[in-house]
Amino acid sequence: MSMLTKATITNCDTNEIVECMFNPKEYTFGKQNTWKSGLVMGGNVPKVEFGGGQAMTLQMELFFDTYESGEDVRKHTNKIWKLMMINPDTKDKGNKGRPPLCTFSWGDMWSFKAVITSLSQKFTMFTGDGKPVRSTLSVTFQQAEEEGKYPGQNPTTLSTPGYKTRRVKEGETIDWIAFDEYGDPALWRFLAETNDLDDPLRLEVGQMLAIPPAP
Repeated sequence: MSMLTKATITNCDTNEIVECMFNPKEYTFGKQNTWKSGLVMGGNVPKVEFGGGQAMTLQMELFFDTYESGEDVRKHTNKIWKLMMINPDTKDKGNKGRPPLCTFSWGDMWSFKAVITSLSQKFTMFTGDGKPVRSTLSVTFQQAEEEGKYPGQNPTTLSTPGYKTRRVKEGETIDWIAFDEYGDPALWRFLAETNDLDDPLRLEVGQMLAIPPAP
């Protein structure tokens, strides 16, 4: 039996990793495209013109329970709320603060780089003095990078036979990963080129790498 791998949410600005207390029971991907249509005289169906694609979304519920320990469940859920808060030190193109980008990951299988656009919290159990000890977060992520700019992080990429992804752990280097995956540390250049790494000597904890078959 394989070991249970916890889902995580990584703050891409600080590399802080938030571990989900329980893995989601299910999740939903969604995407919408915009089509424009005009008036048609003497016809039932107007011609449509593509108006652009919208970002993919990922929706899920995350469950938290601290009843046995007796601690306030918000100690854990506030770490996710923090990903909705504006960081004045992180500037966007308009030189204004913004909430951080984040990456939802579940093991080495796939991840989703996004922003959190919607977050709601329901408390369902309390101690005698009113302290919440059980809660469910409803989270909506919106895709922040176009597919292909972060190879292997979208689940559809895994349809290629022999192709997988790997999340960088603390202390790992590109040559060590090449040795661990291929048995040859000299293949670090192959990995760096595959992942279009600007500085392969500086990997970030939580960063996802595409691991194609050996050349």
